[in-house]
Amino acid sequence: MRPASPSAKPRRTKGGRPAATSPPAARRAAAAVARLDRRFVWHPFTPMREWEAEPPLIIERARGVRLYDLQGRAYLDGVSSLWCNVHGHRQPAIDRAVAAQLRQVAHTTMLGLGNVPAARLAARLVRLAPRGLTRVFYSDSGSTAVEAALKIAFQFWLQQRPPRPERGEFLAFENAYHGDTIGAVSVGGMPLFHAKYGRLCFAAARAPMPRARPGVAVEDQPETRACQRLIERRRGRLAAVIVEPIVQGAAGIVRAAPGFLRLLAGWTRAAGALLIADEVATGFGRTGRMFACEHEGVSPDLLCLAKGLTGGYLPLAATLATERVYEGFLGAHADLRTFFHGHTYTGNPLACAAALASLDCFRRERTLTRLRPKIALLWRELRARLGGHPHVRDIRGEGFMVGLELCDAAGREIPFQDRAGHRVIREARARGVILRPLGNVVVLMPPLAMEARDIERLVAVTADSITAAFAEH
Repeated sequence: MRPASPSAKPRRTKGGRPAATSPPAARRAAAAVARLDRRFVWHPFTPMREWEAEPPLIIERARGVRLYDLQGRAYLDGVSSLWCNVHGHRQPAIDRAVAAQLRQVAHTTMLGLGNVPAARLAARLVRLAPRGLTRVFYSDSGSTAVEAALKIAFQFWLQQRPPRPERGEFLAFENAYHGDTIGAVSVGGMPLFHAKYGRLCFAAARAPMPRARPGVAVEDQPETRACQRLIERRRGRLAAVIVEPIVQGAAGIVRAAPGFLRLLAGWTRAAGALLIADEVATGFGRTGRMFACEHEGVSPDLLCLAKGLTGGYLPLAATLATERVYEGFLGAHADLRTFFHGHTYTGNPLACAAALASLDCFRRERTLTRLRPKIALLWRELRARLGGHPHVRDIRGEGFMVGLELCDAAGREIPFQDRAGHRVIREARARGVILRPLGNVVVLMPPLAMEARDIERLVAVTADSITAAFAEH
């Protein structure tokens, strides 16, 4: 095993590392923007008192897998700009597609109107998606894709003939994350994010997720049996079961036990409920397949997509439904079976044009085929540099989704208040790599376009940063 030894912090741009100096004009411009940011911007998922106390990093431009700050310093984008960038920044084909669409129309409503890119994209998504999904409802973020799915599932049962109002319950998973709107929070399972909003939310049953454990079959895990019992006890009352297929992202990149998704789909069907697959984080190649459901041959009733849908260019989300679900909303005007839900920027033509160009890139560049050896390299590097590291308790994930769980020197869990993950990302940033922690789990989520040399550097810098973060504490 190669040792994870600390490295000196770089002083000038070389191989993508940030420079220590910049011209006075650039420094003054950066300082001016930093003042504006501190004075007026409220950042998401960010302790603002601490943000105000630290020098902010302001990104000005990007190309490929690198981001550049206002002083021209380069940073490897180790988290795909929050898990959404696929083909790299400033991908020429996507740039051209967005520019061409700007010459046509930037936005028109889809309430009673259609547009060309949205229609073409819907057809492409249906061809790519798991079998049986035939209809596409657009929105603008992962949260809204989930929100739409929950409301569709709830309304679907009310509009059966005869109506089934008793089917109004949802089953979700402990430590799940489905977004930050109220419905999505209701089926979320992370107390850190969701506990404060409990009184705003509807109740949902919660099942444990059996984790991948070497040498332990999914059928032998108590969590598997507990989940099956929960579904069976709610037979006839469940509207839907919602799950992040294969990997729970915000929980710390937790890999589900192999075979569990297939079992869950079978239990859900047997209970007569709908299955909602939240592939906001796992879709578009992130786990090595176009959609994570493909790993176990599962076709959900509703599929939620966002993040990588446009290649990381523009906000766009989609909730795909089966024809059976769609037909539950058909009827005469007086029947009031319409899905009364929508967003101003639903099916935005610019975003749909970017998504179409991204899908063209997948095909033209054979992205998924070329991804396989890169995934193998990433995991070899992780095992070589971080396997046995005294402050890494677990290396887990799937494909280009990696979670590194930190621990103290005795292998114990680190208190949340210690902010070990934050210390690591500060060290990585000083070395020219952007990472993002989930508590004490350091996440690596590189763009699918990242090539071998940068994959090796990403892991090497992460290892050095973990060592340095604990050496200085």
